[in-house]
Amino acid sequence: MGVPAFSDIAKAANDLLNKDFYHLSAGTIEVKSNTPNNVAFKVTGKSTHDKATSGTIEGKYSDKPNGLTLTQTWNTANTLETKVEMADNIAKGLKAEGIFSFLPATQAYGTKFNLHFQQSNFNGRAFFDLLKGPTASIDAIVGRDGFLAGASAGYDVAKAKITGYSAAIGYHAPTYSAAITATDNLSVFAASYYHKVNSQVEAGSKATWNSKSGNAVGLEVAAKYRLDPVSFVKAKINDRGVAAVAYNVLLREGVTLGVGASFDTQKLDQATHKVGTSFTFES
Repeated sequence: MGVPAFSDIAKAANDLLNKDFYHLSAGTIEVKSNTPNNVAFKVTGKSTHDKATSGTIEGKYSDKPNGLTLTQTWNTANTLETKVEMADNIAKGLKAEGIFSFLPATQAYGTKFNLHFQQSNFNGRAFFDLLKGPTASIDAIVGRDGFLAGASAGYDVAKAKITGYSAAIGYHAPTYSAAITATDNLSVFAASYYHKVNSQVEAGSKATWNSKSGNAVGLEVAAKYRLDPVSFVKAKINDRGVAAVAYNVLLREGVTLGVGASFDTQKLDQATHKVGTSFTFES
């Protein structure tokens, strides 16, 4: 089991609590296709509960033998983004990324450069925004026998000062994981736990305390149950009584349907509930 990136130290619990709950958008559609010459296309469209729509089109070319990936995206906010990735070219485990964005309407543009370096017991990353600041963000995690420890820091070159820092510790095993993170200059603390009970059942929870806003601790718990090889259900609830449920099913090869809803159990007589659907087509 490799060492995760700093932001992924609690990934298993975060995915269980946040992914595949479809109520956040009224409707989502995603179409994916692949060509024989290693080009993948993806079109995504979303409709919010306020009836606003947005969309993104993406094309990705992969040259795996040479470790090169080129991704071009364009969205309905009229933002063009080009991402160039080079992996294992300079050294084993090292990936370099260049991200270039352009807004035709305002002629604004951005340039970012990122480095990822991963070994069996180490995972480090550096993110540089070359035009804003410039700024740098660096994080790293070391691991041994499932135990993980890491930290991150941000730095503004123009102002010559540290803009933020975080720390985390965790433990990863094949069927369960736990993590404690301290973010926002060590002022927001979160403890998460994930457990794959068996091949059908997964459970997880997360507690969060913001030391700047009082003594209240936020709590979320979630569970996932695989009904059969092509479908599963998920449910979660937090300390404020807001619950969400979701159902995901592979209708046929390449077609997936997701349906979800959220309910405020303290206000069942009010119109605070949300329902959303998602369709994914792959070829």
